[in-house]
Amino acid sequence: MIAIRRAAERGHAYHGWLDTYHTFSFASYQDPRHMGFRALRVMNEDVVAPGQGFGTHPHRDMEIVTYVLEGALEHRDSMGNGEVLRPGEFQRMSAGTGITHSEFNPSPDDPVHLYQIWLFPERKGIEPSYEQKRFDEAERHNRLRLVASPNAADGSLLIHQDARVYLATLDEKAAVAHELAPGRNAWLQVLRGAVSINQRELQTSDGVAVSDERDLRIEARQKSEVLLFDLA
Repeated sequence: MIAIRRAAERGHAYHGWLDTYHTFSFASYQDPRHMGFRALRVMNEDVVAPGQGFGTHPHRDMEIVTYVLEGALEHRDSMGNGEVLRPGEFQRMSAGTGITHSEFNPSPDDPVHLYQIWLFPERKGIEPSYEQKRFDEAERHNRLRLVASPNAADGSLLIHQDARVYLATLDEKAAVAHELAPGRNAWLQVLRGAVSINQRELQTSDGVAVSDERDLRIEARQKSEVLLFDLA
């Protein structure tokens, strides 16, 4: 079964400094039909204005993955980390027993466009930790590059959940395939461009939940970038 979540159907909030879209229920957007998918709980697409950001705030018992499409995002947290996240880089933060952090657009001129994704951890009370890694274009060009996994395979980020996250940048007409093991599920998020998945057409910012399917074929209708989640 393939269930499409169209970009235009997502929750939306505009705060002046922040333009944000919520695939799943978040903050003031609440819809009992869209509370997450498997371990995925949050899929937010944010554009933060120059010189603006999220002040220091707490998290606990959540795996938080952030990916910047354009611009830069400055991160500081209670573990002493202070990094700037740029396009091509992923950040993984395990909130575990509790952390505080802030996220800020350091540019005086340019907005930052990003995705922030939350997954439930495999268990509560994990020790908080942080990682940031860059995955070069060549590693994900017309192929699915593993960027997060429960065992940090192939140089991927370590997430404390039975989930594997892949990134691909696809040329027009390029295709990638992924086989789901029995009982596994998938979520595909189109970051940019237009693709089909098993002949269902998707546009920029569309998402799709996949259950009871074995073989996935993702084909680009134009130059595209996608995230694929292989989930228990």
